[in-house]
Amino acid sequence: MTDSNNVTKVAVLGHRGRMGSEAVAAVERAPGLELVAALGRGDDLQNIVDAGAQVMIDLTVPESTRENVRFAIDNGIHSVVGTTGWDDRALAELESQLAQHPDVGVLIAPNFAVGAVLAMKFSEAAAAFFESAEVVELHHPDKLDAPSGTAARTASLIGKARREAGVADSPDATRTDPDGARGAVVDGVHVHSVRLRGLVAHQETLLGNTGEQLTIRHDSFDRISFMTGVVLGVREIHRHPGLTHGLDGYMDLSL
Repeated sequence: MTDSNNVTKVAVLGHRGRMGSEAVAAVERAPGLELVAALGRGDDLQNIVDAGAQVMIDLTVPESTRENVRFAIDNGIHSVVGTTGWDDRALAELESQLAQHPDVGVLIAPNFAVGAVLAMKFSEAAAAFFESAEVVELHHPDKLDAPSGTAARTASLIGKARREAGVADSPDATRTDPDGARGAVVDGVHVHSVRLRGLVAHQETLLGNTGEQLTIRHDSFDRISFMTGVVLGVREIHRHPGLTHGLDGYMDLSL
């Protein structure tokens, strides 16, 4: 949805955060986009309606994102969402709401870095060809959730690909692990989280067969790396009504 001058009016929620401040700057420098509202915690959501926003970028916190997106849908505003906290039940409720607003689109992206999206796709494509698969994600210590949304999504894609190909679970003789050293398990795939000062966002998919290993790694050294995907989402969302889970839904990734 754009106005008569082909300018898309954008609101950013969570503009005081690290990602939110980058999104504000990205929108302001992107041709064809106009920042009309920037909201922080406690600000009235009605402000985005009064400002005439056509697309809302939500980079808030898990406790707020569902309410924010529900509000946007009810007001006919598209949502580009980078906030985690969307489980299967929440996604099903979102799809039910979107069915009542067939012209509205919602993009929920675990990661907006194009390289990270490609790494997830490559991991999914390779998963069925290796006996073992694990995921390691490394982030700054201020990150609130573990495992990261990207890691959980990657593991889910790997697990699904392996099941469809009839590949057994990764071999693992572990019998005792009282402190959880083997990490979380997402769709049958072990996921390990590292929190370390100096990191931004990094992830490895480790795939192994007898005599060989494939490592698929992506590194974001600066949060500006996520802004290409954020702007892509804002530009393309009007072409994708309904729910899209993952930026790859807006990219031609026919591998």
